[in-house]
Amino acid sequence: MIDRPLYVNRIMDYADTPFVKIITGVRRCGKSTILKIIMEKLKTERNVPEERIVNCRYDSMEYYDMTASQMYEHLKERIDSEGKTYLFLDEVQEIQGWERVINSLFADFDVDIYVTGSNSRMMSSEISTYLTGRYVSFHVFTLSFGEYLTFRNRFTEVGEPKNELADYIRLGGFPATHLQEHSQDEIYTIVRDIYNSTIFSDIVKRNQIRKIDQLERVVKYAFNNVGNTFSAKSVSDYMKSEHRRIDNETVYSYLEKLEKAYLLHRCSRYDLQGKEILKTQEKFYLADTALRYSVLGYSSDSVASALENVIYLELCRRGYDVYVGKIGNYEIDFVAVHQNKKLYIQVAQEISSEKTAKREYERLLGIRDNYPKYVLTTDEFAGGNYEGVKTMHVADFLLSEEY
Repeated sequence: MIDRPLYVNRIMDYADTPFVKIITGVRRCGKSTILKIIMEKLKTERNVPEERIVNCRYDSMEYYDMTASQMYEHLKERIDSEGKTYLFLDEVQEIQGWERVINSLFADFDVDIYVTGSNSRMMSSEISTYLTGRYVSFHVFTLSFGEYLTFRNRFTEVGEPKNELADYIRLGGFPATHLQEHSQDEIYTIVRDIYNSTIFSDIVKRNQIRKIDQLERVVKYAFNNVGNTFSAKSVSDYMKSEHRRIDNETVYSYLEKLEKAYLLHRCSRYDLQGKEILKTQEKFYLADTALRYSVLGYSSDSVASALENVIYLELCRRGYDVYVGKIGNYEIDFVAVHQNKKLYIQVAQEISSEKTAKREYERLLGIRDNYPKYVLTTDEFAGGNYEGVKTMHVADFLLSEEY
């Protein structure tokens, strides 16, 4: 197992505290491995006896058709009466009513509980009802660029980060694809399987969707328009041009389900002058750049939007709330806010002309405050400062600890 301290350390800070630890994220992003690492740390660093650690994976056939009552009884039998028991409950959303089980266990026994799931329905009103003020949530993403380099370094020689960035964008960061050397085709096969299992298990089956072809067309539209603002009407009009009919409400419903399965992340627009979140023309980013290439195929003209996707995910990993900025008629790629910190970011694959440079820098210079402003690019010699706007190579930004 390769450690992922970004998540493990955060979660371990809450070990033995009166909070249920809820760990969510897209399928195969590494949640189960993180649980295993935490279990090992409890044994080696906190001397927790192995018999007080209970691990159940609820997407296993062993628990097929298990009810909430059966889940409670099964776990109750495994709780140690002599001291605290540590419950690690993986893919717990497979059990309907799991929230009540957790609440009862938490109230009835001396337990420390960790649960994972691949659907944001886990963060539904049911949790608020049963676990108000008694849980902390952690969102796990696919590998960051730094983690990707660490994984790759275990089985191959890793080059300069700036040279490795192109492969990271093309191959993505699902951990399973970087545990050993795989060809691009093998990686895309693995990612396509993750995509298919998410679509059919977490969306089609769970929501009893019948028009699967319609859903997949909406998915492909969203994947093809990463980094572009669009609305349900845009999708509906596109479908109409292909002689397919779909109403706006159905599009919204599909997009929402894709979000809940963590395949898509919604990025709202923020009016910097009116200081309000706008509810139209949002952007959507993928859980991992390899999803697009495994489903639609690789194309070099998609690199610019993939760069945006990578930056968006990195900001989310670091705890920022991320928006598309609107200032007058112009757009700022990202406005990122975390507590008292704020960043403004423009992403440009390359700044090949004075006109491009003027466009990227002037938009940032039009913002009259003292928060950090960045232009991020893949230009080989990117660096420097222009009237307070910092220019960085995307690879340097992804590995930087300064923000």
